Amino acid sequence: MLNALQVLTTVAVGLMVGVEFSVSFVVNPILDALPGDSGQLGRAHGGRMLGAVMPVWYVASLVLVAIWAVTGRQDQGTGLVVAAGALLILSVVMSLLLLVPINNRNKTWTPENRPADWKEQVKRWDRFHYARVAVIIGAFTLLVTALV
Repeated sequence: MLNALQVLTTVAVGLMVGVEFSVSFVVNPILDALPGDSGQLGRAHGGRMLGAVMPVWYVASLVLVAIWAVTGRQDQGTGLVVAAGALLILSVVMSLLLLVPINNRNKTWTPENRPADWKEQVKRWDRFHYARVAVIIGAFTLLVTALV
Protein backbone atom coordinates (compact mmCIF):
# COMPACT_ATOMS: atom_id res chain seq x y z
CA MET A 1 0.00 0.00 0.00
CA LEU A 2 2.83 2.41 0.81
CA ASN A 3 4.37 1.77 -2.61
CA ALA A 4 1.13 2.73 -4.33
CA LEU A 5 0.95 5.91 -2.24
CA GLN A 6 4.55 6.77 -3.11
CA VAL A 7 3.92 6.31 -6.83
CA LEU A 8 0.62 8.24 -6.73
CA THR A 9 2.25 11.11 -4.84
CA THR A 10 5.27 11.26 -7.11
CA VAL A 11 3.12 11.19 -10.24
CA ALA A 12 0.76 13.88 -8.88
CA VAL A 13 3.63 16.20 -7.97
CA GLY A 14 5.46 15.41 -11.20
CA LEU A 15 2.44 16.27 -13.31
CA MET A 16 1.97 19.48 -11.33
CA VAL A 17 5.59 20.40 -12.03
CA GLY A 18 5.04 19.65 -15.72
CA VAL A 19 1.99 21.90 -15.93
CA GLU A 20 3.68 24.79 -14.12
CA PHE A 21 6.89 24.35 -16.13
CA SER A 22 4.94 24.43 -19.38
CA VAL A 23 3.09 27.58 -18.28
CA SER A 24 6.45 29.31 -17.75
CA PHE A 25 8.41 28.09 -20.72
CA VAL A 26 5.79 27.21 -23.36
CA VAL A 27 2.32 28.69 -22.86
CA ASN A 28 3.20 32.20 -21.66
CA PRO A 29 5.90 32.77 -24.31
CA ILE A 30 3.39 31.69 -26.97
CA LEU A 31 0.74 34.04 -25.56
CA ASP A 32 3.23 36.90 -25.32
CA ALA A 33 4.09 36.48 -29.03
CA LEU A 34 0.47 36.78 -30.19
CA PRO A 35 -0.54 39.99 -31.93
CA GLY A 36 -2.67 42.72 -30.43
CA ASP A 37 -4.60 41.96 -27.27
CA SER A 38 -4.75 38.20 -27.84
CA GLY A 39 -1.91 37.39 -25.43
CA GLN A 40 -3.37 39.42 -22.59
CA LEU A 41 -6.80 37.88 -23.15
CA GLY A 42 -5.21 34.41 -23.22
CA ARG A 43 -3.39 35.05 -19.96
CA ALA A 44 -6.63 36.24 -18.36
CA HIS A 45 -8.43 33.10 -19.50
CA GLY A 46 -5.54 30.91 -18.35
CA GLY A 47 -5.59 32.68 -14.98
CA ARG A 48 -9.26 31.87 -14.57
CA MET A 49 -8.90 28.26 -15.71
CA LEU A 50 -5.71 27.32 -13.89
CA GLY A 51 -6.61 29.53 -10.93
CA ALA A 52 -9.53 27.18 -10.29
CA VAL A 53 -7.60 23.91 -10.71
CA MET A 54 -4.10 24.48 -9.36
CA PRO A 55 -4.97 25.33 -5.73
CA VAL A 56 -6.71 21.96 -5.39
CA TRP A 57 -3.74 20.24 -7.02
CA TYR A 58 -1.22 21.94 -4.73
CA VAL A 59 -3.17 21.10 -1.58
CA ALA A 60 -3.87 17.52 -2.68
CA SER A 61 -0.16 17.03 -3.43
CA LEU A 62 0.76 18.39 -0.03
CA VAL A 63 -1.76 16.09 1.67
CA LEU A 64 -0.36 13.08 -0.22
CA VAL A 65 3.18 14.01 0.83
CA ALA A 66 2.07 14.34 4.46
CA ILE A 67 0.39 10.93 4.36
CA TRP A 68 3.52 9.43 2.80
CA ALA A 69 5.71 11.00 5.50
CA VAL A 70 3.52 9.64 8.31
CA THR A 71 2.90 6.23 6.77
CA GLY A 72 6.52 5.70 5.81
CA ARG A 73 8.09 7.30 8.86
CA GLN A 74 10.30 4.22 9.40
CA ASP A 75 11.77 4.41 5.88
CA GLN A 76 15.21 5.86 5.18
CA GLY A 77 13.85 8.46 2.77
CA THR A 78 11.36 10.01 5.18
CA GLY A 79 13.56 13.04 5.78
CA LEU A 80 13.54 13.72 2.05
CA VAL A 81 9.75 13.41 1.97
CA VAL A 82 9.43 15.85 4.87
CA ALA A 83 11.79 18.26 3.11
CA ALA A 84 9.68 17.94 -0.06
CA GLY A 85 6.61 18.72 2.03
CA ALA A 86 8.32 21.82 3.40
CA LEU A 87 9.07 22.98 -0.15
CA LEU A 88 5.45 22.39 -1.15
CA ILE A 89 4.33 24.44 1.85
CA LEU A 90 6.72 27.19 0.70
CA SER A 91 5.20 27.02 -2.80
CA VAL A 92 1.69 27.42 -1.37
CA VAL A 93 2.80 30.39 0.75
CA MET A 94 4.50 31.93 -2.28
CA SER A 95 1.32 31.40 -4.27
CA LEU A 96 -0.93 33.00 -1.69
CA LEU A 97 1.31 35.98 -0.94
CA LEU A 98 2.89 36.71 -4.32
CA LEU A 99 1.13 35.12 -7.27
CA VAL A 100 -2.57 34.90 -6.39
CA PRO A 101 -3.02 38.65 -5.82
CA ILE A 102 -1.63 39.41 -9.28
CA ASN A 103 -3.57 36.54 -10.86
CA ASN A 104 -6.82 37.68 -9.25
CA ARG A 105 -6.39 41.07 -10.92
CA ASN A 106 -5.14 39.68 -14.23
CA LYS A 107 -8.00 37.25 -14.74
CA THR A 108 -10.50 40.13 -14.80
CA TRP A 109 -8.57 42.31 -17.26
CA THR A 110 -9.78 43.08 -20.73
CA PRO A 111 -8.24 45.53 -23.20
CA GLU A 112 -10.80 48.07 -21.98
CA ASN A 113 -10.18 47.82 -18.22
CA ARG A 114 -6.58 46.70 -17.75
CA PRO A 115 -4.33 49.08 -15.81
CA ALA A 116 -1.57 51.06 -17.45
CA ASP A 117 1.09 48.93 -15.71
CA TRP A 118 -0.43 45.58 -16.69
CA LYS A 119 2.69 44.43 -18.55
CA GLU A 120 4.87 45.10 -15.49
CA GLN A 121 2.44 43.17 -13.30
CA VAL A 122 2.53 40.23 -15.73
CA LYS A 123 6.34 40.30 -15.73
CA ARG A 124 6.34 40.35 -11.92
CA TRP A 125 3.98 37.34 -11.89
CA ASP A 126 6.31 35.54 -14.32
CA ARG A 127 9.34 36.15 -12.08
CA PHE A 128 7.52 34.85 -9.00
CA HIS A 129 6.27 31.89 -11.02
CA TYR A 130 9.81 30.98 -12.14
CA ALA A 131 10.84 30.89 -8.48
CA ARG A 132 7.81 28.76 -7.57
CA VAL A 133 8.61 26.34 -10.40
CA ALA A 134 12.15 25.98 -9.04
CA VAL A 135 10.76 25.23 -5.58
CA ILE A 136 8.34 22.56 -6.79
CA ILE A 137 11.03 21.00 -9.01
CA GLY A 138 13.09 20.72 -5.83
CA ALA A 139 10.18 19.04 -4.05
CA PHE A 140 9.68 16.61 -6.92
CA THR A 141 13.40 15.81 -7.00
CA LEU A 142 13.37 15.03 -3.28
CA LEU A 143 10.36 12.72 -3.69
CA VAL A 144 12.01 10.83 -6.54
CA THR A 145 15.20 10.52 -4.51
CA ALA A 146 13.20 9.21 -1.53
CA LEU A 147 11.94 6.36 -3.69
CA VAL A 148 15.45 4.98 -4.20
